[in-house]
Amino acid sequence: MARIIVVEDEADLRDDLVEYLDRCGFEVRGASRGAELDQLLEAGPADVLVLDINLPDEDGFSVARRVRASSSAAIIMLTARSGLIDRVIGLELGADVYLVKPVDFREVEAQIKALIRRMQKGAGPLPAAETHNPTPAAAVPAVTLAHAAVHPAANGADARKAWVFDDIEWRIQPPAGGAVPLTATEYKFLSLLVTAPGEPVSRQDISIALTGRDWDPYSRSIDSLVRRLRIKVEERSGCALPVQAVHGVGYAFVGPVVSSAVEDGAG
Repeated sequence: MARIIVVEDEADLRDDLVEYLDRCGFEVRGASRGAELDQLLEAGPADVLVLDINLPDEDGFSVARRVRASSSAAIIMLTARSGLIDRVIGLELGADVYLVKPVDFREVEAQIKALIRRMQKGAGPLPAAETHNPTPAAAVPAVTLAHAAVHPAANGADARKAWVFDDIEWRIQPPAGGAVPLTATEYKFLSLLVTAPGEPVSRQDISIALTGRDWDPYSRSIDSLVRRLRIKVEERSGCALPVQAVHGVGYAFVGPVVSSAVEDGAG
């Protein structure tokens, strides 16, 4: 099992990425600063470091230089600093991959797996020449979304296989499982998605609906909301919430769903 350390001072992003990579089957630890990374490396080696540049006690460039001098771990820099000079410095100091936030976690996973494959083949880490900027959503078909809505005229069998979004009682209920009550924020978020199932809703539209403000690309508040909601629904209903991230866009509800009004009418 590959050993990963995520070094990121933004707690929500660090926790989300650690959780995601853990579910991918990696052994993952998290650190918020360079000193914590040193402690983790003393406790046990790492195969790959996912390293932010803007750390509170030491910049990621300095950390990368130290790690490269004493460890064979591959380094993925994950940072909001997209300037050419920053990318060149990061790669020259030993980073194997330079990713610019915001980034889809699946890309981080893919880069980790590619680095590990090369190390297992004895080729060593990737040449320090890979930089990745966020790509326009139209150019990255990260997910293929099928229209999953259950039309109001759908037959009863189809409706019984669908999730039910209760916009009166503020609940979401899976096809087989108990209804899960929603907070006001969760209700607003899901109401955006279930209006057009299968169609991605942009982070900008979500942010405006939830906060009345433009989306901040450096904020992880929407991703944290989705993470907590997924955990809540699965723990209470036993079913995974079919809300899927769409790279470069936002989120989509990708399961069949009916509103409470449609369900009542279909009875």
